[in-house]
Amino acid sequence: MEREILIEVKQLSRAFVKNKGFYGKIHDQTIAVDDISFNLQRGEVLGFLGPNGAGKSTTMQMLTGNLAPSHGSIKIGGLDLMDNPIEAKAMIGYLPDTPPLYKELTVDEYLAYCARLNKISNHKLQQAINTSKERCGLTEHGKRVINNLSKGYQQRVGIAQAIIHSPDIVILDEPTVGLDPIQMIAIRKLIKELGETHSVMLSSHILPEIQTICNNVQIINQGKLVFNASIEQLNHHMQTHSIRMKCRHKVDVKKIKLLDTIQSVEIEQNTMGDEGDSIIIHCSHQHSSNDSSLKDSLLTEKGQNAAIDLSQQLISIAEQQQWGLYEIYSEKQTLEDIFMSLTCVDPTHEARLGARLGARLGARLGASREKALLETTEEARQGADT
Repeated sequence: MEREILIEVKQLSRAFVKNKGFYGKIHDQTIAVDDISFNLQRGEVLGFLGPNGAGKSTTMQMLTGNLAPSHGSIKIGGLDLMDNPIEAKAMIGYLPDTPPLYKELTVDEYLAYCARLNKISNHKLQQAINTSKERCGLTEHGKRVINNLSKGYQQRVGIAQAIIHSPDIVILDEPTVGLDPIQMIAIRKLIKELGETHSVMLSSHILPEIQTICNNVQIINQGKLVFNASIEQLNHHMQTHSIRMKCRHKVDVKKIKLLDTIQSVEIEQNTMGDEGDSIIIHCSHQHSSNDSSLKDSLLTEKGQNAAIDLSQQLISIAEQQQWGLYEIYSEKQTLEDIFMSLTCVDPTHEARLGARLGARLGARLGASREKALLETTEEARQGADT
């Protein structure tokens, strides 16, 4: 039985005009979100990942009706957000990256204000305040001025205002940013509990946090949705691996590359003087940065068996060629590995740029810092492109 779809996004885009000429003609614009589509089902906790400037906050602002899309549609509980904004927004609780707190108010005063904004009737007002405080661990803090609370408790107040009207959907934009580890753990526990009764969409830069809290993951990069999978699929995918071989003698890489499932072979280092090799074999079944689907990667038992078969083939070749194989093991991918492969456009280009920039800045210490930075950044980019 399929669960109810609470958010349905189709071909959503948002452009920001940078330069508009005469008669309203657009000369330059930035595409913040570029043709993304996805669904959020009831009871789902969706993790929304991406580097800075990828379009996460812009997407969330559009989903909550705070920013109009340039193209595409958003349905909240089956209602078109543009056609029925009041009814659709009533189904959403939103915590932006900066909690919208009136810090001169007490917790009770602020939550009462938020309840009235959400049209909670007077006879249900106190019950709504008490319930949101209880769920967010604020029962003993109702009379305290918000400005006197720690950042972790202020974040709890922000979440309490988002759920005070018992919305079907809760959207949280980086709810644990700036918190200490103890506060992070408490907020993560709270979000998991919210996921039992609400549908939650959560953005974060903390990759292990997404794995801990969410049951679905999406990665956005340069405005495009480049990854969309369940945590179960992700965990299977992270079991796809490179294989590391350590041999006492030189390895003929060409022999390994003849195997069908080999994507590339990397010689890492010598392990036995000049004679031995340590190599990393990257398998062709791993996803590429241009593939947003995991359906064709190692998500199945069949795929896992294929990796085992590859290890056995490598052992057989090593024995035949007398490479002196003494160690072979697999290396699992991490979410960080997947994230980097999908969001780093050209790591070698960035490395060259950084090296050139550092060297030239060092040679210009006598110049003003601002002028030197502007000049050397441009020169380094030109050099890195050549």
